[in-house]
Amino acid sequence: MSVFAGYSRYYDLLYRDKDYAAEARHVHDILQKHAPGVRSVVEIGCGTGAHAAELASLGYEVVGVDMSEGMLAAAAARKAELPAVHAERIAFSHGDARSVRLGRRFGAVVSLFHVMSYQTSNRDLTAAFATAAAHLEPGGVFVFDCWYGPAVLTERPSTVVKNLSDEAIDVTRVAEPQMHAEENVVDVNYAVTITDRITGKVETLHETHRMRYLFTPEIAMMLGGAGMSLVESREWMADGPPGFHTWSACFVGRSSQS
Repeated sequence: MSVFAGYSRYYDLLYRDKDYAAEARHVHDILQKHAPGVRSVVEIGCGTGAHAAELASLGYEVVGVDMSEGMLAAAAARKAELPAVHAERIAFSHGDARSVRLGRRFGAVVSLFHVMSYQTSNRDLTAAFATAAAHLEPGGVFVFDCWYGPAVLTERPSTVVKNLSDEAIDVTRVAEPQMHAEENVVDVNYAVTITDRITGKVETLHETHRMRYLFTPEIAMMLGGAGMSLVESREWMADGPPGFHTWSACFVGRSSQS
């Protein structure tokens, strides 16, 4: 996943329309439903720290983990601009979702924006679930979203073009998918053109994001293998169960009480 080294440069611009505050409130509601009173969270795959900032504003102590140094630098810059009462609740750490061990446990582990779908092999996904389990207090919960298999197979991914700009750069991103049915994986091939609005310099990046779409029975099995049980599956940012048109599904696992 070294692809994220370049990705951090324009990540926030591409996702500036993403409602991080609403997503943090959605996570808060899930946490209060399944682990009322939890106040400490580790976020696996924290990116540029937008979710961490919003969770801190809701009163959570958050440790964000990411494997991209560029993302973490952007997250640190975001933290520096927060009110002190929020910033003091946040810490960031470099680490891989499959192997990081922080040496402490939390009331909840959160992993958003399809980080688990980037774990494309059974070995990678098992390792990431083991990471979550290793950081949970007894009875703690693991909340994550992912690409949901029934919807991916029903609607099929298609080519998408996205154009965005700010005062510094113009960005055009073309995403062309290639499905691998035997692996439950989609290669999303990105061509990204970045134009500096002042100098006129143009840079083109080519990236492939390999994404695994997941199904409820395999998630339940892998959670069980990591010492957790599946307690809820739902549409991301909604209350109903995932269905054939739910590309992004949310799952909640609970660690054993012992």
